[in-house]
Amino acid sequence: MIRLGTRGSALALAQANWVAERLEGEVELVPIRTSGDEHKGTVPLSSLTDKSRFVKEIEEALLAGEIDLAVHSAKDVPAEFPRGLLLRALPGRADPRDALCGADSLDDLRDGAVVGTSSLRRRALLLSVRPDLDVRDLRGNVDTRLRRLADGDFDAILLAQAGLDRLGRGDEGSPLDPGVFVPAAGQGCLAVEARDADDSANRALSAFPGMTGVTDDTTEDCLREERTVVRLLEATCNTPIGVHAVATVGTSISVTAFVGLPDGSHWIRDELEMPHPHGADLVGRHLVERLRAAGAGELLADAERAVTAG
Repeated sequence: MIRLGTRGSALALAQANWVAERLEGEVELVPIRTSGDEHKGTVPLSSLTDKSRFVKEIEEALLAGEIDLAVHSAKDVPAEFPRGLLLRALPGRADPRDALCGADSLDDLRDGAVVGTSSLRRRALLLSVRPDLDVRDLRGNVDTRLRRLADGDFDAILLAQAGLDRLGRGDEGSPLDPGVFVPAAGQGCLAVEARDADDSANRALSAFPGMTGVTDDTTEDCLREERTVVRLLEATCNTPIGVHAVATVGTSISVTAFVGLPDGSHWIRDELEMPHPHGADLVGRHLVERLRAAGAGELLADAERAVTAG
């Protein structure tokens, strides 16, 4: 029996079931409430500065031996793993794009349309391209958010296309161009975490035919580049930042990054494509140098001050 730890939301359970179905043998899902879940319906997530808020309690259970493996949304996983834990599997990436629900495109929204999101990144991106929009905080799980849209509380809302797809509601969103509306680092990726000791869970995971080759090399390289940008820019939950990497021709990877103020008044977007040896993070490092030269560090510091002051 493999005990697979996960958050208890419908989306998290769908993701965990996706992983469990690809394991051979008996798997028990163990829902764990995290500090991010404790506050998700009551305060803006931007007020919670701990980047590990959706994984901390799950990782503690893993270290304590209460579960054998953990599955997370990669975008929720901090840049550094706690001592004793490692990324054990990284399946191929699902759709990384943000999706607009309630309209076919941003251009279709009327002037002053009310758009819901709890993400500082999405708020900054929305206002950078449509400063006329009335962007309001929207919290809760996917079903709750879609229900509020249906009730007329918002003209449109923004969600992750991968989450909609995993819940069987993919046709309710219109995906946005990731070259302009830059996704969060790791969006669309699932991360399976384990203890780094040679324990029975690691041996069992390696032996499962259904998980052979589960760490997709291209996904791993792209995620590494995205996380490198976030780490080197020292981004926090209070700094709107998007990073998206895609494999191009040959061994090259293209990385697009966006940093900006929450009100969309100032922002920087840059893209860089370079040859990329497997296991390296060269593109992300070079892109960070360019972003810093363009003033990204100062912009993110201003964003941090604006969020914490407001």
